Amino acid sequence: MKALTLIFVILIALLQYPLWLGKGSWLRVWDLNRQIIEQQEANASLKARNDSVDAEVRDLKQGFAAIEERARSELGMIKQDEVFYQVLEGMMPAAPAVPMGAAVETRPVAPSAQRSN
Repeated sequence: MKALTLIFVILIALLQYPLWLGKGSWLRVWDLNRQIIEQQEANASLKARNDSVDAEVRDLKQGFAAIEERARSELGMIKQDEVFYQVLEGMMPAAPAVPMGAAVETRPVAPSAQRSN
């Protein structure tokens, strides 16, 4: 009886081996499903990038506004008779140089001098 039980246990173990560790095992199926999900996420992000590039190409082909915007931002171009103002953020204007030990005199400005233009 013990021999028959041992034979059945060995037979069941041999039948379970391909299910858990073989070529088409559950572990391999779970791993492949995980890889599929990761690839689908990568494909979705690439599709979104392709859609934005496609929209930009269509905009460049159809209108001049996108071309003008690119010329202004990337190439620094301006139209004829336009005035270009460059605003530098984070930079403080330099204080006028005063020699060490020199006395600096401040005078109040008369109100009539402030209004004149």
